[in-house]
Amino acid sequence: MNAYRAVGALKTGKFSWQKFSIELAANDEAHATEQVYSNLGSRHKLKRQEIRIDEITLLDKDNITNLAVQYIVGGEQ
Repeated sequence: MNAYRAVGALKTGKFSWQKFSIELAANDEAHATEQVYSNLGSRHKLKRQEIRIDEITLLDKDNITNLAVQYIVGGEQ
C-alpha cells in the first residue's frame, strides 16, 4: 500500500466549488482516484462530474499527516 494526497474541488452550489485535500491509502493512482470519487460522492451526494480532481501525488512515509493512513501504510507514528 502507498499513501496518496488528492487535491481538487467539489461542487457545493450552482456556481460554487469548494477545495479539498484528502490523504488516502491505495495500491496505485487509479485506485486512489476511484476512492476519492467513491468517498466524496457518498458523503456529499455528488456525482462524478461534480468532483474535480486536480492532482494526485504519492507521499513519502514522513509526509503523511493522517494517522489512519499512516497506520495502514506502515509508517512511524
